[in-house]
Amino acid sequence: MTDTSPIELALGPCLFNWPAERLLDFYRRIAEDAPVDRVYLGEVVCGKRMPFNDPVWPEAIDVLTRAGKEVVLSTLAQPVNKRERNILVQQAAYDMAIEINDMSMVPACSGRTFTAGPFLNIYNEASLGFLSARGAVSWCPPAELPLASIQKIAALVPEVDVELFAFGRLPLALSSRCYHARAHGLRKDSCQFVCDKDPDGMDVATLDGARFLAANGIQTLSDACHFAGLASGQLRAAGIKRLRLSPHSLDMTGVLKAFRAFLDGAIDAGGLEARLTEMDLPGPLCNAYLTGDPGWKKIALPA
Repeated sequence: MTDTSPIELALGPCLFNWPAERLLDFYRRIAEDAPVDRVYLGEVVCGKRMPFNDPVWPEAIDVLTRAGKEVVLSTLAQPVNKRERNILVQQAAYDMAIEINDMSMVPACSGRTFTAGPFLNIYNEASLGFLSARGAVSWCPPAELPLASIQKIAALVPEVDVELFAFGRLPLALSSRCYHARAHGLRKDSCQFVCDKDPDGMDVATLDGARFLAANGIQTLSDACHFAGLASGQLRAAGIKRLRLSPHSLDMTGVLKAFRAFLDGAIDAGGLEARLTEMDLPGPLCNAYLTGDPGWKKIALPA
């Protein structure tokens, strides 16, 4: 029997160092007016930010839940000390849906279900099957994994829902060094949280002045803004149940509405691209990772 259920929309965790007031206002607006089914929140990139944004999450969870959104707690992708490892163990015991982004958290999640996040190195069906046997019920593939590979893995591990990273600067890598601190002549241990100066990441150019990448504390992002202009039928054929859109400082409610209109057939792929281009994107559009080409390119996707 052919699956004709609507492709869901998810809002990924905010990867950037936004002030607590801005975060709370953002999630209030998402709760009020965004056509999104699932919302991920929590600190993923840098554990040093957690004391500042942790107080936001209880109210954000309450607001989103009352608005009928499914809320998932996203966890650190690179715990670097005992305090952060202990936090992951504590979070594994929370009575709410959870996304893990570091393999060290798998044992702590024994006996419960979880989402396998895009920061895990899951590139084949054996790895996903390993996590499925330990509780994974949903998976967001790494941003660079081609659609053809995702389709094959989804077919071989059908018990796990697949969520495709579909919008935003691509999360490419994490480092033990803090690029933001270094760029401002500071050390990681005394960074002064300068990553808050760049709400969509710090643009990084080549020595020739060409656009290149973006830095977000210890994280490397693409300069370009990825978008998956794949129709609902294409997504279902690839075994994809949900699209993940990554928060940026532009009108995310408008972005979510554009994707919802596209998935519902109200606009075509060209219309989606036109709507996104009209917005204040952090960089040019790209989509070529979907076909296995260099990810910074924008190409015509097969219809």
